[in-house]
Amino acid sequence: MTTLEPSAAQPQRKATTTSGRIQSSGPSSFKRWGRKHPFIRYGLPMISLTVFGAVGLAHLIQGGKDIAKVKDDQEWDIIETKKALSRTGPIDAYKPKQISLEEELKALKEKVDINNYDYKRIPRPNEGKSG
Repeated sequence: MTTLEPSAAQPQRKATTTSGRIQSSGPSSFKRWGRKHPFIRYGLPMISLTVFGAVGLAHLIQGGKDIAKVKDDQEWDIIETKKALSRTGPIDAYKPKQISLEEELKALKEKVDINNYDYKRIPRPNEGKSG
């Protein structure tokens, strides 16, 4: 089996298109796109990053909203369950006493006598330690 290797004397062949332009094959034509068309090199990546980023963020935000909706539905189920239990009785069994602020103030005044008091000295932080 023989392989054909191009010799250094033979130049690379250039493909011609039907319109007659000469088009070289290789990476150099791709590198020229950035110089000839800067939108392809700079604008297109920036716009695509912006669009795909917005789509991705919208997807993430929608997921958070779905989770919040599920939690809200669970809370409503708990509230409805409590209402159903209260109709049958266990929650109605506890009825707290209605207390007003005036009544609490009167009770506190009866317990504490503000006219008779003793002075008590509070020690300073560095007073208890000797060193």
